[in-house]
Amino acid sequence: MPDGSMGQFLVADLTARQSWTVPLPQWLKDDFVGGKGFGAKLLYDLTPAGADPLGPENVIMFMAGPLTATAAPAMRACVVTKSPLTGIYLDSFFGGRFGPEIKFAGYDGLIILGRAARPTYLWIRDDQVQFRSAEGMWGTDALAANDRVKKDLDAPEARVVTIGQAGENRVKFALISCEFNRQAGRGGAGAVMGSKNLKAIAISGSRLVKVNDPVAFHEACDAAGADIRASETCAALTDSGTSNAVPWSNSVGTLPFRNYFDQVDDQADRLGDDGQKKHIFLGKAACFGCPIRCSQMGAVRTGRYAHTITDIVEYESAALMGSNLDIHDVRAVAHLVKRCDAYGLDSMSTGGVIGFAFEAVEKGLIDPPIGVKLAFGSVAGAEYLIDAIALQNNDLGRLLGLGVRQAAARLGGDAGDFALHVKGLEVPGWAPRGTPGMGLAYMTADRGACHQRGFMVAYEVGGREYRGKPVDTYGLAHKAEILKGEQDYLAGLDALVKCDFGAFGVNRQSYARMFEAATGRSVDARFFDTLGERIWNQTRLFNLREGLTSDQDRLPTRIVAEPLPSGPHKGRRISEADMAVMLKAYYRERGWDADGRPTESKRQSLGLNNKRQVDCGHRPFPEND
Repeated sequence: MPDGSMGQFLVADLTARQSWTVPLPQWLKDDFVGGKGFGAKLLYDLTPAGADPLGPENVIMFMAGPLTATAAPAMRACVVTKSPLTGIYLDSFFGGRFGPEIKFAGYDGLIILGRAARPTYLWIRDDQVQFRSAEGMWGTDALAANDRVKKDLDAPEARVVTIGQAGENRVKFALISCEFNRQAGRGGAGAVMGSKNLKAIAISGSRLVKVNDPVAFHEACDAAGADIRASETCAALTDSGTSNAVPWSNSVGTLPFRNYFDQVDDQADRLGDDGQKKHIFLGKAACFGCPIRCSQMGAVRTGRYAHTITDIVEYESAALMGSNLDIHDVRAVAHLVKRCDAYGLDSMSTGGVIGFAFEAVEKGLIDPPIGVKLAFGSVAGAEYLIDAIALQNNDLGRLLGLGVRQAAARLGGDAGDFALHVKGLEVPGWAPRGTPGMGLAYMTADRGACHQRGFMVAYEVGGREYRGKPVDTYGLAHKAEILKGEQDYLAGLDALVKCDFGAFGVNRQSYARMFEAATGRSVDARFFDTLGERIWNQTRLFNLREGLTSDQDRLPTRIVAEPLPSGPHKGRRISEADMAVMLKAYYRERGWDADGRPTESKRQSLGLNNKRQVDCGHRPFPEND
């Protein structure tokens, strides 16, 4: 019976220049559903313990879910690999149209193995797979490469993911560009593609995705759409994307300023929705099947950067490339972010790295190049560092291209005191002094510092209640319990693969109804919690296997040791004692031991002790190039 899946993965071995399909086992669908779930299990099984993230033995996967490419609103896909930035599990989610096209071509996911001997791109057209030369486009930026691939194939309808020069040069926070203005941004997946000499993947399909009960599915999708239409948060995203979060974050004291020295910025409004409506926004765009239309397409209309075509400067980029660097001309920030997009750099990590570099110059740990001002507020200095990092053409660029954790270790001195990361992943734009639950979310997220695994800011300063009661902003009680519930539920939805913005509107019951009608499985609204808990423990097992210890479940020194100098949370920090209390409670809630390891009984209860693996055995198609 139809169940929303295509029934197979496509495996492409770049070393052998061969491809084959692998049937999707029923047990994998039952236990892990899709998306993040598939990726978490397959990464553990297919990547050898201790594998070099930039070696041919690492695997990179593009995974869809059972609701991807259906009428279900606001669905996406994800990239899963071992991160070169952190050395642990990485998933990175992306919208647009590449994810749906994977399923239209007949697959539930793409599994990429090995390393090509020369620059290569993949061309997948239904069951035809070609390994084509990318030597003529190696060295082009990610956006130009998209156009080059489509012209080379004479296939404007193809959906294409690419890397830019940063990925080619294996910058550890290089991203994958998923069509225009959509990226798998965090953790360095673009560097993994670059290490495999894989410039791009183009895909085009002609198959339909079939669901189990079309009538019930149509009704469930209508209900989910009604949830979105009734949501004030989704309406705000339609109006101005996440740019409206900039002034709000500043008002509640969570906006990073000057490398997180403070969490308020008196010029923040210039970076928010008012500033962007004045200088950038012209129209709206949407990902496949999404009624929210959060993209605010436009162009810089005045000033030095006039005529720059750009999407919205979303919150994270505005925070990390704007206020974090003490840069407030949103036109300049749009220019810097577009430069990152072209090179294929994660603008979040790049903003964190540049902020670290500016402070290192202040403290005399980095000597700036002659004639270059590397200082907070310097757009030219930020631009210089973006170029140097992406092109890896000088020692400073090569140092910073390692990310703040490794850069600080190499600089020595007190550099580690202002290197803002967790497990190597630069901290997002929600500064946590004053919101200890958000700090715990960063401490325990499976890919390093991440705001998308449990957005505790909503409870601590946003007014969201827990069990019908307000949550104490500074109190530690119940924070671990709340966070575990958020992490489990969101990981379960990431198996579908949901968009975070859709989840602001679509409720549990609607997700369960869509899933039931698509797959034919009977589930209740708590199904996603159990599913998510299984996935969360699977990623923890991978990270522990790769050398993670509980000592790494901690916050950066600045957050722990330095009280805030001003703002709503003046004097606040998250102390060593605070971290210890929250982490102990969190491990207890999770059923993990004192070292943060899932206990035998926990693994058994979640079905994680079985030895079942997906057979990715070698059954090649003939090469078609």
